[in-house]
Amino acid sequence: MTNPQFAGHPFGTTVTAETLRNTFAPLTQWEDKYRQLIMLGKQLPALPEELKAQAKEIAGCENRVWLGYTVAENGKMHFFGDSEGRIVRGLLAVLLTAVEGKTAAELQAQSPLALFDELG
Repeated sequence: MTNPQFAGHPFGTTVTAETLRNTFAPLTQWEDKYRQLIMLGKQLPALPEELKAQAKEIAGCENRVWLGYTVAENGKMHFFGDSEGRIVRGLLAVLLTAVEGKTAAELQAQSPLALFDELG
């Protein structure tokens, strides 16, 4: 697969699960949470067509969504993705935060989707 540097994003590195917890904790209204998701999605760089071709297009979503990954020599995985929808891009940013830089064993030992529950 293509070098993951071409699909760089801040999620899981600069933007961590703890950062998201602190950002979402004071938000009590769903409108505020949606607004924050949209802002997160704006930080997700658009994928070039070359990487979209390598990624899996997720079926069943109203908006087109692509998700792909590469595995480094040390076994850590780099995930990348994109979506046509603003809120879906934000949800994808949360998912990338939960899974970025982990090994397959680490991902199997935890529930990456638990971060969504924590954020409300």
